[in-house]
Amino acid sequence: MKQISVLGCGWLGFPLAKSLLENGYSISGSTTSVEKLTVLENAGINPFLIRLSEETIEGKMESFLKNSELLIVDIPPKLRGNSSESFVGKIQNLIPYIEESSVKMVLFVSSTSVYSEDNTKITEDTIPNPDTESGKQLLEAEQLLQSNNNFQTTVIRFGGLIGEDRHPIKFLAGKTNLENPKAPINLIHQIDCIGIIKEILQQAKNENLKDNEIFNAVAPFHPTRKEYYIQKAIEYHLPLPHFNESKPSIGKLISSDKVEQVLGYIFS
Repeated sequence: MKQISVLGCGWLGFPLAKSLLENGYSISGSTTSVEKLTVLENAGINPFLIRLSEETIEGKMESFLKNSELLIVDIPPKLRGNSSESFVGKIQNLIPYIEESSVKMVLFVSSTSVYSEDNTKITEDTIPNPDTESGKQLLEAEQLLQSNNNFQTTVIRFGGLIGEDRHPIKFLAGKTNLENPKAPINLIHQIDCIGIIKEILQQAKNENLKDNEIFNAVAPFHPTRKEYYIQKAIEYHLPLPHFNESKPSIGKLISSDKVEQVLGYIFS
């Protein structure tokens, strides 16, 4: 597994690709932005301009996948607002290219949104029951990939993504009437996302990874939304958010025990 293709060199995919380069892998990376091609090239990544839609794929997908045994798919659905995009359609268009390539393993970056908000503790044995369109399409995409016998697919379901330049408190600061104050948070830092993916690759390299695995990945601490976001607002010197406590809180608690036990990963 000397060469890896990273489909989607965005907020997570780009630093992941750079980290894999540091570990001696040769990386092909895709972007939908012409301007970012130079950024990828300057980082040592073989750049490709690739755009997926439900009708077609624009770009040199065959060249992008050439000689890679592993494909990392990190293209989140853009289904907020009034978007009617078919993420499943994109994955359906992608699969024939994977089948015809040298790719033996796909690592699909999914989300814990495939689980419903039903106030339960969630493990990988929990049957997904998504209550958002994004979650529904992610789950269908997971199933499409894992049911294909031409390659194996490991799915990693991340919680809410945070990093030095990305934190939900920046959007919640000063807001009022926020719902679910007692719901537990399920967040994960970019550093841990990259570390977990690299550990999955190491396990696969050592042939210690079962076929078509699924991992939930969130930081193993779960303060309530109210506790956490008030604390973060104070740390960032931002206006405090205000929560509506007149309604029962709805949420879920995602367990990352499997990541820690099977992969031996220690969160930062």
